[in-house]
Amino acid sequence: MEQRVAQPRAQEPAPGKKRGDRTLRSFWKRIRKPLAQSRFVKGAIVSLFVQAMRFIRMTNRTAPGSIRFEGSEYERLEPAIIALWHGQHLLMPAAYPSRRDLVAMVSRSADAELNAQVIERFGIETVRGSGGREDARHLDKGGAKALIGLKKSLAAGKNVCMIADIPHGTPREAGMGVVLLAKLSGRPIFPAALATSRRKVLEKSWDKTTINLPFGRLAIAAGRPVHVSADADEAEMERKRRELTDELNAATAKAYSLVDGGR
Repeated sequence: MEQRVAQPRAQEPAPGKKRGDRTLRSFWKRIRKPLAQSRFVKGAIVSLFVQAMRFIRMTNRTAPGSIRFEGSEYERLEPAIIALWHGQHLLMPAAYPSRRDLVAMVSRSADAELNAQVIERFGIETVRGSGGREDARHLDKGGAKALIGLKKSLAAGKNVCMIADIPHGTPREAGMGVVLLAKLSGRPIFPAALATSRRKVLEKSWDKTTINLPFGRLAIAAGRPVHVSADADEAEMERKRRELTDELNAATAKAYSLVDGGR
């Protein structure tokens, strides 16, 4: 009678490894909340991120063709609303090109608290809210309050920054919140993008989050300013939303072409 030799199961971890993994996950669950509530730990993480961003900015030389605000059309149009895409904005606090004060909208989620603290370390004010909704007519109380705060900042002569696309929605498709702020404030939108030649793209993230790396080239690009009239109706608002989407995508493509041109 022919005997079959049992084949070992591929990639099956040993029992001890399984127990180790469960123990590690259990330990992390126990300490995660206390760590998140620790001012010392949060301060250390924020400091680490700030120093890393400054180092990355310092070690990336500016690529030819990167935008200059001084004496440009953009400087003459300030104060303005700077619009960025999710996942492409992480280094912008360390590379903000204007001399004008800046106020940034940051999500009200608990996960965004560290992000707000990092931004504030660069001297940028923050307001909490969500401005990327598809239907800006139905902003919640927090979102409406944030837009009012940003409108006041613009009136005071400060630039403001908003992420244009909707969290976990369609990436690189502008929502209506930025367009609504432009209508209410009378200020133009600057579609902007930042890219570095050395980077790590998190392909599995919904927005293709891009981690900028040191020792390369950096470029900031901007699309044509988008103006929204105070009497814009729904059709005009939708047209401006599509225009903003196109200009942001064009700015993003240009930023990447500037840093990748020498490859």
